[in-house]
Parts: sequence; structure tokens; C-alpha cells
Amino acid sequence: MSFSVKSKLLISGGVIASAAAIWHLLCIWGGPSWFAFARAPKQIIESAQQGTFIAPVGTIIVAGLMFACTVFAFSSAGLIRKVPLVKPALITIAFLCTVRGLIGIPTFATAAGVDIWQIVASTVWLYVGVCFIAGSIEHSTALKLGT
Repeated sequence: MSFSVKSKLLISGGVIASAAAIWHLLCIWGGPSWFAFARAPKQIIESAQQGTFIAPVGTIIVAGLMFACTVFAFSSAGLIRKVPLVKPALITIAFLCTVRGLIGIPTFATAAGVDIWQIVASTVWLYVGVCFIAGSIEHSTALKLGT
């Protein structure tokens, strides 16, 4: 099976989304220190410390959304069967990932110093956003050509 460059980008974005989902789920197993390392919001870290359901349920929801990104990416690239609403999903995911990637830019250099985690996370999500933009373009082009 041969894939275009845009499909390969979309597949790589889907793989990254899946890896991020697994990482989030591992935070449940790893406990409060893992949530803190992942820069989870204070409420999530406190929930993990107290053993309430907010941390695991919220984490499962976020991981589910990331796995959904993988499904849409793989579906559009032709790795799995076609799923409904691929075009609006790709556009939405591209927008959200790109915004997430750009949000970190102001935090690169603050009075507290440089946050390497934020630089890495923002760079990765910006890349994923670009991958989904490329996939959206290819998917739209394929629809117009009737393939």
C-alpha cells in the first residue's frame, strides 16, 4: 500500500495522538506524581492525591478524545474503514491541535524561566495540527475528485 506525503503526515499525527492517549492513561496508574509531571491542572493532581474520580474520569475522557483523533486520521489515510464526519473532524482537530501548539509560545520565556516541557508539548501539538491540516486538504481534494 502506497501513501501520499499528506497521508503519511496524517498517519504520524494519529500515532502521536495515540501515544499521548496512552501516556494520559498511564498517569492514572502512575498516580499524583505522574499527573504533576504531565503538568495536569491543580484540581486533577489534587483529585489523584485524594483518590476521587475527577482525575481518572477526566483522564479517560481526554484519552478517548485523543484516540478519536487517531481513528479519524487513520480513516482518512485509508488505514481503517471510513468513519462518518471525517472532514469536519479533521478540520476541528487541526484547529484545536494548532491552537494548542501556539498557546505554549508565550510561556517559552517568562519571568519563571523557560519551561522545556511546554516547549516540547507545544511543538509536538503544533506538528500534529499541521499533519491534520495536510490531511484535511488531501481529504477535501479526494472528495472533489471523487476518490
